[in-house]
Amino acid sequence: MKLLERFNRGVSRFLYNHPNFGIPRLMLYLIIGNALVYLFTMMDRTGMLAWYLCLVPDRLLKGEIWRLVTFVFVPNTRRLIFLVIELYFYYLIGSTLERAWGVGKFTVYYLCGMAITVVYGILASLITGRSLALTGSYLSLSMFFVYATLWPDNQVLLFFFIPVKVKWLAWFEAAVFLLTMITGRTLLPLVGLANYFLFCGTSLLASLKFFRMRNRSQARQFRRNVKRAENGQDGRTYTRKCAVCGRTDTDYPELEFRYCSQCVGYHCFCADHIHSHVHFTEP
Repeated sequence: MKLLERFNRGVSRFLYNHPNFGIPRLMLYLIIGNALVYLFTMMDRTGMLAWYLCLVPDRLLKGEIWRLVTFVFVPNTRRLIFLVIELYFYYLIGSTLERAWGVGKFTVYYLCGMAITVVYGILASLITGRSLALTGSYLSLSMFFVYATLWPDNQVLLFFFIPVKVKWLAWFEAAVFLLTMITGRTLLPLVGLANYFLFCGTSLLASLKFFRMRNRSQARQFRRNVKRAENGQDGRTYTRKCAVCGRTDTDYPELEFRYCSQCVGYHCFCADHIHSHVHFTEP
């Protein structure tokens, strides 16, 4: 967990030092690219266009460096209706994450996912000796897990008319990932999960820790401690303290703290937990 915290602090420090880093509306460009590649693929009678754009490690090592980028523009389906649903869904998720995280962090997230996919493809190709053709499918799915972690109780319309909470869809996708790894004898789903854990591992572990505390009837004591800390009754000299991890603006002066408007009462959270904490429902 400390390594994940260091990684996220490093990302935050990088974005603080480079405030203009990032690609605004990145998800829109990815969606447009997928749509254009789909159209050209439908007109390609040879069926080779998608292969020339996929991440094929042995071809990449032979100098076809455009594959480092183009593989994220290859659609995951050839059926138009499924493509429309998929692109709409990913645009909704990606644009929401960009607004919540900021342009810089969302760009870093996507670039890290691309890098992990490339490294996995090269290592898998060298170890197995098989020729792989990878797309950005699991990278896109990893965004859904991030969305489900930050807003688990949000509802989406499955097939545009069935309301389902995001967290249940995430559990279903996790089961599909596990089944794919078992039956397909592939570790490719770990590509998306690795990127997810890099950016949301600390939030996920913190949430699990909170639920364990609640199941052990310690949540009430936890809230009392938080309220006591907010009132300055624990003897520490600080202005803000995260209600999840306990970090303060005195110990971490470079860390950003915010108050959550959806929690009952006044509860402060650090930048790592402002979007991923469990909301307080009691004052």
